[in-house]
Formats: sequence, structure tokens, C-alpha cells
Amino acid sequence: MHTDKLLGAFDSMAAKKHHSYISVKWVHSNSEYPILLVSELSETRMETRKLEYFKSGDVGIASRKRSSNGTVLGTEPVPTIEEINRDKEFICSEISRAEFESQWEVYV
Repeated sequence: MHTDKLLGAFDSMAAKKHHSYISVKWVHSNSEYPILLVSELSETRMETRKLEYFKSGDVGIASRKRSSNGTVLGTEPVPTIEEINRDKEFICSEISRAEFESQWEVYV
């Protein structure tokens, strides 16, 4: 039984290695929508964790286990950085896992 838990932990760690992380600035004037979205993406580009920052200073989070402030994970794969950046309302860039985790830890 102990071996199963250990193997599960290694599987989880290996899965994280295949994640990518993006930061998307959304240029708009509607206070109901976030101005910054920071996401952890699976190998298939599905959101696994997300933070949304609003002009008001509120921050929403979403994961498979929790959500706050109306933030939810997307149901479709996230487009590539290049595809996102084709729309002038968005400025998308890749960030490191450490950058994502440092933000995530503040709000979870």
C-alpha cells in the first residue's frame, strides 16, 4: 500500500513536468471581466489551474477542486500563444512554473 502512494506521488510529479504556464493581459474597459489571466495548462492545453485578476483588485481562482469569484476552468483547449496574440485585445506570454506557483500560493 505504501508503494502505491509513492508511485502516485511520482506520477503526479511527472505530470507537472508536461504542464505549461501562460499569462494573458486582456486590454478592455469592462470592469466585470479580468484584466489578467494566469493559467496552468495540461499537455493537451486544458486549463488545470487559473487565476483571474480584476481592475478592482479582486482575484478569482479555479482548479479541479475549487473556485472563487466566479472563476472557472475552461472547457476547451486554450489556443497557442501565437493564436491568442493575433487578437489585439490580448497580450500573451509564457511564464515559468515558479512564477505561476508564487502567484497561486498567495490566493490558495
